[in-house]
Amino acid sequence: MSKTLMRFTGVGGQGVLLAGEIFAAAKIKTGGHGLKTATYTSQVRGGPTVVDIQLDDEEIYYPYANDGEIGFMLSVADVSYNSFKNGVMPGGTIVVDPNLVHPTDADRKMWKIHEIPIITIAKEEVGNVITQSVVALAIANTMMNAIDKDTLIATMLSKVPAKVHEVNKTAYELGEKYAKEAMA
Repeated sequence: MSKTLMRFTGVGGQGVLLAGEIFAAAKIKTGGHGLKTATYTSQVRGGPTVVDIQLDDEEIYYPYANDGEIGFMLSVADVSYNSFKNGVMPGGTIVVDPNLVHPTDADRKMWKIHEIPIITIAKEEVGNVITQSVVALAIANTMMNAIDKDTLIATMLSKVPAKVHEVNKTAYELGEKYAKEAMA
């Protein structure tokens, strides 16, 4: 596998940092190299957040993605989407929660934009809004084919309390389902 560059954006409290951490840790478990670089404001909740995720079989020498290099972005906050979308390469894939992010017509010409209601899926279908980061993780992994699914799920489960394992497995399966429907 070659280098994979992904970006998750949102606001503090939405779990984008955890999703980046899980991807990086899972890649390392496979013998590769994984790195997450996070940028966020001093606000604990509600401030713009971006996490760039690099996955590579080779050593990673530079921790930041250059603008125009990122192949995939997932965003669950309009303020972060607008601040960080320009890092995505022309023709790249962007997944947005249509209830929270509003791409322009120009954006739709520049990138492949998929609308998946991530927060609604977590809240209404999984029954736990906190699982939105796992729904997002599954969507990103399904669309990018970045990490072996079983390895990613095992890594995710190692980072959450045992009492929420089943609900997080459900969240992953739903994210995967919606991603496959979006790509069909």
